[in-house]
Amino acid sequence: MSQPHEFTSDEEPLFNIGAVSRMTQIPETTLRVWERRYDFPKSTRTSGGHRLFSHQEIARLEWVKQRMDEGMQISQAIRALQQPRHEAILPARTPPTNRGVLPNTFRHRLFELLRRHDINGANQVLEEALILLSIEILILEIVGPTFYDIGEAWSEGKIDIATEHFATHFLRQHLILWMRIGPPAYQVNPVVLACAPGELHEGSLLMLAVLLRRLRWPVLYLGQTMPLADLASFVEDVKAMALVFVAMSEETARALTDWPYWLPKATETNYPLVGYGGRIFLEKPELVSQVPGIFLGRSLQDGVETLDQLLHEFKPLIR
Repeated sequence: MSQPHEFTSDEEPLFNIGAVSRMTQIPETTLRVWERRYDFPKSTRTSGGHRLFSHQEIARLEWVKQRMDEGMQISQAIRALQQPRHEAILPARTPPTNRGVLPNTFRHRLFELLRRHDINGANQVLEEALILLSIEILILEIVGPTFYDIGEAWSEGKIDIATEHFATHFLRQHLILWMRIGPPAYQVNPVVLACAPGELHEGSLLMLAVLLRRLRWPVLYLGQTMPLADLASFVEDVKAMALVFVAMSEETARALTDWPYWLPKATETNYPLVGYGGRIFLEKPELVSQVPGIFLGRSLQDGVETLDQLLHEFKPLIR
C-alpha cells in the first residue's frame, strides 16, 4: 500500500481562491477558467469541495502573470512554465513557520484594536487575515476566539458595555457579509438557524451560518430570541430540512425542552432534523439529556462537521 503524500511547507494547500486572487491580482473567474481550460493552477479540494492552493502554486501563478505582462499569451506562458528550467527558478514564498502562530497574532491584534475603538485598524486586520488564511480558519481561530475575548473582558470589567456592543456589532456585520457571499447553494430545502427563546447571544449562530454556506447549504438565519410558536410556523412554511438552535444560558436551554409541542411531526418523523448547541451544554452537560433533538458537539467545528454529515445523509447524492 502506498504511503499518503506528505506536503512540504511550500506544497501544503492553505489558501482559498479568494485569497489567491487578492495575492496575485488575478480575478477568481479567470483562475477558474484557467483551471478548467489548462489544468492550471493546481488545487486541492476540501471535503466541502472548496479549492485550496499552496505557496508553490501561487509562485507559479505570479511567474505566469509576469510573462503575460511582458506580452506572452496565457497558453504560451503555461507551456513555458512547464519547462524544467523555469520550474527551477521560481521564486520561493516563505510560509509561516507555525500555522497556529498566525491566527493567534491576528486574534490579539483584532481584540486590541476593537478595545481601542479603531474600526479602520480592525478592518485592516481582517483584510490581511483573508489574504493569508481561509475564511474557515478566520472564523474558527480568529473571530470565534475574539468573541470570547470580548465577553471575558466585559465580565471582568476591563471594557465597558459600549465597547462590548461596538466590538460584537463589528464582528456581526462582517459575518453577515460573509454569509451573503458564499458559494452557490445546493438546490435543497433550507436549514433554519435560530437562537433559543430569550437568547440574545448570536455570535456562534452567525459563525455557523457562514460555515454552512461555505459548504453550500442554503441557510435562513432568524437570529436572536425566537418564540417557538412563530418559529414552528416559519419552519413549516419554508419546508426546512433542518432546524438548529443555539442556547448560551441554562434558562434559554430549558426553554428548548418545549419545542416538540410546536413541531410534533419532527419528533414523529425526524424531519426536519432538529439540532442544538451552545456553551451551556458544556458547562452543564446534564442539560443534553433534557433537551430533545441532536446535540451537535462540544465546539463550533464539531457542530459544523456533524451537521454537514447529517445533511448529506438526508441528501446522499449531493457532493
